[in-house]
Amino acid sequence: MRARMALLYASINVELREVLLKEKPQAMLVISLKGTVPVLQLGDTSVLDESREIMHWALAQNDPERWCSADLADAIDDLIARNDGPFKADLDHYKYWQRFPAESQQQYRTQGEVFLAELEGLLTRQPYLLAERLTMADIAIFPFVRQFAFVDKDWFDQSPYPKLRAWLDQLLKSELFLAAMKKSPPWQDGDSAMTLSSLI
Repeated sequence: MRARMALLYASINVELREVLLKEKPQAMLVISLKGTVPVLQLGDTSVLDESREIMHWALAQNDPERWCSADLADAIDDLIARNDGPFKADLDHYKYWQRFPAESQQQYRTQGEVFLAELEGLLTRQPYLLAERLTMADIAIFPFVRQFAFVDKDWFDQSPYPKLRAWLDQLLKSELFLAAMKKSPPWQDGDSAMTLSSLI
C-alpha cells in the first residue's frame, strides 16, 4: 500500500502486476527469491523488494510536496524504523495472537499502544506526525495503524487516541489512498500488465 502510494504521488508509471501469494507467478520468483510483495524491477533490471526502499526510490525521482525534506530526514527514518521494527512485531502478535500463546491478545495490544500513544503525542503538536504537512513518515506508518485499528475497531473507536483516529480517518479518505487501493485482476505469467497510473 505505501509503496503504491509513493509511486502514485511521484507520478511514476509502472507496470502493475497484482499477484496472489498462494499462487506466485514464476516471473516474480525469478526476480525476487524472497517471494514477497511489493517487488519493483527497474529499467536497469535492478530489483527493489522492500516497500520502504521503493518509497525512497520513488521520492528520489519526484517529491513535489517535499515528503522527504532534508531537515526532517533523520526524524522520518527514526520513526519509520520503530514502526517497521517493534510496532510491526507488536501488531503481528496482536492481530495473530492465537499463534503466540505466551501472552493474551489484550497484552499484545497494550504493548502496541506504547507506539500509538507516542503518535498521539506527536499529533497533538501538529496535524501530521512530524510537520504541518504530510511527510513520508505519515504514509509509511498509517497502513500499520490501519491494521492495528481494524483488529478490534470497536475498541479503537473508543480508545484514548482521538488525534490518531482523526489522522487515520483523513488518510483513509484521501484520493491517494483510494487510488492505491483499487484492485486489478491477479496477474499470471503471459498476461499483459496494466499501469499503476491507470488506477487513478
